[in-house]
Amino acid sequence: MEVDVTSTLGKIDFSPDTLTEILQNVRTILSTPKYSVPLDRDFGIDVTMLDEPMPVAQARLTAEIIEAVQHWEPRVQVTKVSYDGDTADGMDGVLRPRVRVKIIE
Repeated sequence: MEVDVTSTLGKIDFSPDTLTEILQNVRTILSTPKYSVPLDRDFGIDVTMLDEPMPVAQARLTAEIIEAVQHWEPRVQVTKVSYDGDTADGMDGVLRPRVRVKIIE
């Protein structure tokens, strides 16, 4: 089973089923900048590349997303990272990742 996940956080389910829990975890990883969690500074995505030119930032962010999701949520495998919005030419200056994950059963 493959599911697309974005960094947009929705309502948190405090008693989720397994699939909901996994997807919430991936969203949390995608929306948390590294060094922002006081008791676990390594958690999240390193976003220091975001001041780079758009193609460089996009490539580095893609690698960072794959590595972070692989490390923090081992029940999924990232199969694709794409970007929503006007990122092809970099005119809006915003990277909105859409991550396709495969649930490992």
